[in-house]
Amino acid sequence: MASVSTSKSTSERRRLSASTPPRRRLSAPERRARIEAAATTLIGQRGYGVASIDAIAAAAGITAPVLYEHFPSKPALYEAVLQSHFANLRAIWRTRIGDRLAASSVADSVDAWFSYVEENPDAARLLFREPAPGEAAAIHRAVSAESRELVLGVLTATLEGRRLASTPENLEMTWVVLRGVLQGLALWWVDHPPVSRDRVVAVAMSALAH
Repeated sequence: MASVSTSKSTSERRRLSASTPPRRRLSAPERRARIEAAATTLIGQRGYGVASIDAIAAAAGITAPVLYEHFPSKPALYEAVLQSHFANLRAIWRTRIGDRLAASSVADSVDAWFSYVEENPDAARLLFREPAPGEAAAIHRAVSAESRELVLGVLTATLEGRRLASTPENLEMTWVVLRGVLQGLALWWVDHPPVSRDRVVAVAMSALAH
């Protein structure tokens, strides 16, 4: 009886194996994207110090050695994730405002910016909450400063000839106001998700207008 039962179970496994399509092997870019997504979630929710490489690898469905094939260290992974999300946010301003500053284009950009925050709340936590003093904080400041310079370049081209851009100090203050309103409100919103994006955008536009 035991041999018959074993034979049946073996046949059943073979049948199931034959009916199950083989899993597609992820390409290197796909695996890298999965790692970055896992890092965004865990570091955003737990903080840099608590989110371990082993935990990030497990969340990405791989092992730590495989993760290290894509990122040589945890700081390198952290920097790559910061760079990626900051680039996505800069693209919103670049594509929607371009070289034309108008109320409609600003409102559209602010709405798109908060749409990104709505879809990626852990990215907002990752980007706008500086980690505790140490290596991660230094990386965060460096990447943030680089992104700031790139945004200032967009603002300079957009505001050329306008009073707001009449001096470097005016341009810097414009950036400080923009950053303070958007990033501060984004951090508040990720902790108050029932509030609609329309309300958040309206408050942001009102604050920027004044």
